[in-house]
Amino acid sequence: MPSTTTDPTLAQDVLAAMRDIPDFPINGVVFKDFTPLLLDHALRSRIVADTVARQRGTVDVVAGIEARGFILGSMIAHELGVGFVPVRKEGKLPSAVHSVSYALEYGTATLEIHQDAVSNGERVLVVDDVLATGGTLEATCQLVESCGATVAAIELVLEIEALGGRSRLAGHQVNTVVTV
Repeated sequence: MPSTTTDPTLAQDVLAAMRDIPDFPINGVVFKDFTPLLLDHALRSRIVADTVARQRGTVDVVAGIEARGFILGSMIAHELGVGFVPVRKEGKLPSAVHSVSYALEYGTATLEIHQDAVSNGERVLVVDDVLATGGTLEATCQLVESCGATVAAIELVLEIEALGGRSRLAGHQVNTVVTV
């Protein structure tokens, strides 16, 4: 799957800035670390601008997935002039929540969203850093939809195509800066 970026050199610059961390969080997993991108103001700004150019006027709110999705998601929401909703790990939100448990490539997890985080009919942009097996994004889409909202699109920095996560997101527009 090719990149959906509108910036012709952004994909190569992002790939050059990311680093692989072998055997994290468990043996056999090569973690794609996007934190070096956060140190580069110009590159980080280009990533945000790329998404904003594609999504301006199409969404009512941005949902960022804990934890790296919070970082880019809140910047994107700010630039779009819309609200931001955190999708958190179990037990981190103080009010009534919707919950979804799902399988990861290395275990299981539960995500939650406040029941009143988004409203019926709102168009939600889901933001995260990496699409691997798709479980986290699939669970997030279920959470958004459990509030009566619609997932307008999913924006990611990196997709690991060999893990097939996109297949779990059928029916959703998925945009990535770079696909490996």
